[in-house]
This record gives sequence, C-alpha cells and structure tokens, in this order.
Amino acid sequence: MQRRDRVIDMTYGPILRKVLLFALPLVLGNVLQQLYTTVDTLVIGANCGTNSLAAVGTSAQPVEVVLCIFLGIGTGVSILVSQHIGAGRREKAIELCGTAVSFVWVCGIGISLLGILAAPAILRLMQVPEATMDLSVTYVRLVLAGSLGNIGYNMNAGILRGMGNSTASLYFLLVSCVVNIVLDVTLVAGFHMDVAGAAIATGAAMVLSWVVSILYIRRRYPELKFPVFCLQFNREHLKSILRIGIPIGLNNSLYSLGHLALQTLVNSQGSIFMAGQAVAGRITGMASIASSSLASAATTFAGQNFGAGNYDRLRQGYRRIPVAVGAITLSCGLLFLLIRTPLLRLFSEDEMVLMYATRYTSVQLLSFWMYAVFNSMVCTVNGVGLVRYTTLVNILMLWAVRIPSAYLIRAWYDGTWIMLCFPISFFFAMCCMFGYYLFSRQWKEIISRPDRSRAEI
Repeated sequence: MQRRDRVIDMTYGPILRKVLLFALPLVLGNVLQQLYTTVDTLVIGANCGTNSLAAVGTSAQPVEVVLCIFLGIGTGVSILVSQHIGAGRREKAIELCGTAVSFVWVCGIGISLLGILAAPAILRLMQVPEATMDLSVTYVRLVLAGSLGNIGYNMNAGILRGMGNSTASLYFLLVSCVVNIVLDVTLVAGFHMDVAGAAIATGAAMVLSWVVSILYIRRRYPELKFPVFCLQFNREHLKSILRIGIPIGLNNSLYSLGHLALQTLVNSQGSIFMAGQAVAGRITGMASIASSSLASAATTFAGQNFGAGNYDRLRQGYRRIPVAVGAITLSCGLLFLLIRTPLLRLFSEDEMVLMYATRYTSVQLLSFWMYAVFNSMVCTVNGVGLVRYTTLVNILMLWAVRIPSAYLIRAWYDGTWIMLCFPISFFFAMCCMFGYYLFSRQWKEIISRPDRSRAEI
C-alpha cells in the first residue's frame, strides 16, 4: 500500500523512538478527549451545582459499559489492519475496511436505541440517589443518542492506527474539541441547559469527529475505497474481527461493568463523595494518558512486526516497551501529585469534596504505574492476536480482586477508602502478565521463531 505522510512503519528503526513518535499524537488526542469531560465538569461545576456534577460523574460509567464492547471490536480491526499492512496484503485491508463500516452502522444505530430505552433501569441498578436521578437519565440518553458517531470515529481511528498513522485522529479531535467547548459554554452557561447542554455538546463533537475522519480517509487513502455507508459483510473478515475483537470488547465491557459496580459503592457514600470521585477522575485521567497512548502504540508495533515476520524485533520490543511505559507513567503520576491541589480547586471549592478528591487522587497516582506496565504487556500480546489469556487476566483483576477487595474495605474499614482496591488489583494483574511472559509455551514459541522474509509471508 502506498506510503503516506506521517505514517510510521514499526518494522524497522529504533524501537522506543518509533513507539514514542507513534504515541505522541495519541497522547495529544487523549488530552483532547479528556478535555471533553474536563470542560463538562468545569462548566457544570461553575454553573449548575453539586447534584449536576455528581450526575455527570456517575453517568459516565453506564455509557462506557454500553460502548466498550464495540470499541474493543475497533481495536480488533486495528490489530488486523496492522498485520495486513505489515505483511503487504493490500486487498485484505481494503475488504476489511468495508466490513468495518458495515459493522459501525448496524451497531451504532442499535446501541443508540437500546441505550436510550434502558437508561433509567441501568441507573436504578446503580443506586443513583433520587436527587441526581433525573439529571443522570437525561445525560445518559443524550450521550448515547450520539453512539453512531462515537463508534464510527473510534473504528476509523483504529484503522488509521493499524496503518501506522496516529497523527490524523489528533486533527479530528482538535476540531471536535473546539466545537465541544463552544457548545458547552453556549448551552450550559449561556442557555442554562444544565447536564443536557453538556451531553449535547459531547455527542455533537463525536459525530463531527466521525464525519471528518471519513472525509480524511477517503481523500488521503483513495486506494482503500473507503465507503461512507455499507451493508456488505465479508464472512472471512467478519469472523476475524469477531475472533479478536469480541474477547477484547467483552473484556472492556466487563471491565466497565465492574467499574459500574464500583460506582454503586461510590454512590452509596452520598453526593459529596460522588462529586469528589468525579473531580478526582479528571486528574487521574489526565495522568494516565501517556500510558494508554503508549499501550496503543505497543499493539501496532506487535501487529506490524508479527505480520512482517520480524520476530527478533518483537523479542526486543516486548522487553523494552513495558519498562519505558512504567517509568513514564510513574513520572507523570508524581508530577500531577505535586500540583493536585490547585488543579482540584479548579473544579470545586467545597472543602469536603476536595478532601475526598485529594484522597482518591493520591492513591491512584502513586500506583497507576503498575497498571501501565501490565497494560503495555497485554497490548503487545493482543497485537499478535493472542487475546484469550489477556482477557482472562483482565476479568480476574476486576471481578476476583478489585471488586471483592472494595467491598471488604467498605465492610471492615471505611467506605471512603474503597479506592485502595485499585493498587491491590494493579499488582495482581502485573504479576499475572510477568508469569505469562516467563512461562507461556505459546508466547515462547512465537518469540523464538526465526525472522521471515516478505516472500515467505
């Protein structure tokens, strides 16, 4: 496939330099995505009060649960595209894109309708307080109405990442972020639409990102023959997408469902604690951006080199990347820990909210490096198509360790310290992935293979 500007080929050159260059636009893009929710929180906190702030914080979890399985499928598409590009299989990549677009339309419309109808029941299961229930229902319904844009954008961004282009999505998000901020200020502060205005702003921004991504791919990659609307599924590609994407998506969805269960514990502590957790999530989210971006780069690195048969390079990368990701994440965490107080005060002046937010933030920032190491190892293994073990570990980390420990902390100690369940689960998961690297026969067989030439692929 013809090379394009800013496309990074991970199959040659300094490994960490290539990974960092690939991750940098993703970091900036994730900053913009965090800015979506951060601006929502800032504007709502300044104009609407604690109940609205709590509603936005708690509503993020059911939205994430609904969308995550399809975002995982988008990651599966990214892995397959990277393998096809690494192996030079042009026609396969073209057919794969058509099937992906069909999947976006079918799932996006279905999820929008289902989410709108199911929002009240989901929030009741989460034990959302009555004071925030109506606001939460409004926010969830309006955000899910824009599911097609969210799923479509993330699918297209995955295709571009698989091709080695991590820069384009940054431009898409820059445009939509500006739109989101303008609409937030206009609808919430100007027209006093409360959480409805924030939800409309976020949904409209994601739809715009999706539309811009379609126009970009069609113009810059005409050889992909990228369709705007398609309902033609290639059975072979659909099977491959589901084989890799469903475990990742299921893992993401179960992971988000587990966070919903944790959010129920948060909600049981009252609106002030809910608001503190929502504020803390903005800071910890910003601090975790580098690790998630580098993990995405690790997926593309592994996929391209596995597809190209560069097993020696894969051996080098799977050792170096987790160390670099852990060091960078710890550095970011310590930096945000130093400046957490003035940052938190941007969101609220309530001293109790700030006290809970400071506690939550400190625990997360000091321990998140363990998750970063774990996640980069998971993404490397996922990049070669081995998704079963990583899915299992993610499920165990959440459902066998994090959630039980959170309930035990609430029962035996103090519910306002339930965030201690995170470092406990991070350590467990990191040890599991080290064990996989050291003892898995399947993984050892792959990294011990001799390099292949392109003619052998």
